[in-house]
Amino acid sequence: MALRPHPGQAQEGQVWVQIEAQPTRAEAEARARVYAERFPETQGYLLRSGWYGIMIGPYPADEGNRRLNDLKRSRAIPADSFIAFSSNFGEQYWPPAGAAAPEAVTLAPEPGNPVPEIAVPAPEPAAIADETRTEARDSESLLTEEQRKELQVALQWFGFYQGGIDGAFGPGTRNSMSAWQQAQGMLEPTGILTSRQRAKLLQDYRDETAAFGFARLDEPEAGISITLPLGLVEFDHYEPPFVHFRPRQDAGPRIVLISQPGDQAALAGLYEMVQTLDAVPLTGERQLGERSFRIRGTSDRVDTTVFAELRGGLIKGWMLISAPGNGERDARILQAMEQSFTMTGTRALDPGMVPLAAETKAGLLSGLDVRKPRFSRSGIFVSGEGMVLTTTEAVTGCGRITLDRQTEGQVVLTDAAAGLAVVRPKTPLAPRKVASLQTGPERPGTEVMVAGYSYEDRLPAPVMTFGTLEELTGLNGEAGIKRLSVQAMPGDTGGPVLDATGAVIGVLLPGGGPEGKVLPPGTFFAATGAEVARVLTAGGIAPTEARAQGALPPYDLSELGAGMTVLVSCWD
Repeated sequence: MALRPHPGQAQEGQVWVQIEAQPTRAEAEARARVYAERFPETQGYLLRSGWYGIMIGPYPADEGNRRLNDLKRSRAIPADSFIAFSSNFGEQYWPPAGAAAPEAVTLAPEPGNPVPEIAVPAPEPAAIADETRTEARDSESLLTEEQRKELQVALQWFGFYQGGIDGAFGPGTRNSMSAWQQAQGMLEPTGILTSRQRAKLLQDYRDETAAFGFARLDEPEAGISITLPLGLVEFDHYEPPFVHFRPRQDAGPRIVLISQPGDQAALAGLYEMVQTLDAVPLTGERQLGERSFRIRGTSDRVDTTVFAELRGGLIKGWMLISAPGNGERDARILQAMEQSFTMTGTRALDPGMVPLAAETKAGLLSGLDVRKPRFSRSGIFVSGEGMVLTTTEAVTGCGRITLDRQTEGQVVLTDAAAGLAVVRPKTPLAPRKVASLQTGPERPGTEVMVAGYSYEDRLPAPVMTFGTLEELTGLNGEAGIKRLSVQAMPGDTGGPVLDATGAVIGVLLPGGGPEGKVLPPGTFFAATGAEVARVLTAGGIAPTEARAQGALPPYDLSELGAGMTVLVSCWD
């Protein structure tokens, strides 16, 4: 906005202390009235940002910083108050029209610290005398941690600082201050900002961010929290898996949030589908990883950046769609979005929340349906590195295998005779518990517990099912298996069978009897602990042997079973 001269502006060599700013004139006038009761020199001006600033002053330049620091120390003004200059002021709104503007205030000298004489300003265009390096360091030492962090944020905003926002002025911050000083033209690159330089940096930052209208947006339907330029865009509509924000002005950008359930296949499908949209040109950088992708599409009419990531069965991200020639503006928006993007909650945009025409649904959702495993079974951690024992039925004919939904697995051993297989995770796992095997014989009639994913991948944790050890061999006296009476389900297959002490006495095998035979309900078989130990040893895995101990409380037994049991999923 253009600034117009007004009667209350300071003369050359004078400054203000800005103590507050309000978004509306009514709010600002109410606050100015309160401050004026304590500070008769209170004045108010419209700022470049469109907000209404409240100042006290004007003061001679050499006294302004002392006044600022004194008032901060006494907590008479907000801690984030700063030195301001009339070049940033617009129309005056306080004192009310007709009231006399206060004259410049001269402060009484402190004992032992006389106020220095003010040099008579030279004819235009003379500059106001600034702080020396020592004075700048002294005034800097009075900054609060939050004020120091804000300076780092402002330096980062303008591209001078790349480090963390910690309020510590180390070499990185000092170098960025020097770079900012050099960029201003006539300033000496000392790496220490004077009060005036700090005020200019912060005012420029506040003016620019106010023009964008950056604000944190929590989108509960999509489960996304992100900072958006709400001065440039506004909510338009939902169109799962997208949340659309339209430009407030014709030349403004468009922003789309992405939210849907899915897995790696769905992420790859989204990556391919997004590139078919008219708003994403075919030329530009592409990066597709296992858990995220990024696309930059550029043409002579549109410039688009897309980001999405997969986490916990949810795919979320964003799109910035702009016109070429807005690189500096778009870089600011991208910086704010990338630094603030957060996946919140455990939900994604509901595909059925709004009705979609068939052609729209085909164009937007093709290839994005959530991919489900063909089936899931149970397994047991048998080593500290996350090796998993399960049944051959659980891994036969699978295009890929996952452990606990996310970790890719590879079959490294199968024993057809025993009906057992070993799966190695492609990335190391840290089991909560590792199975301890009981290889000796047990007494028939012993109560046992089966830990398994009875309902496959529909529940987040295994189910505990209690039953009885009926016989130490198969129906025809076969060795290596034992018969159980337990109400197990197909998803329990491969799960551990534990006795009351927590020892694993076997692994549940798939249900069913000999061909042409229907066994009584609840009849299941398990590979014995000794058979499991034989298979592991043949595969180079040293089995952990159970040590005799007393019976565990039911809760502890259940926790032990849950800690060693793994969801094994078979995918096409």
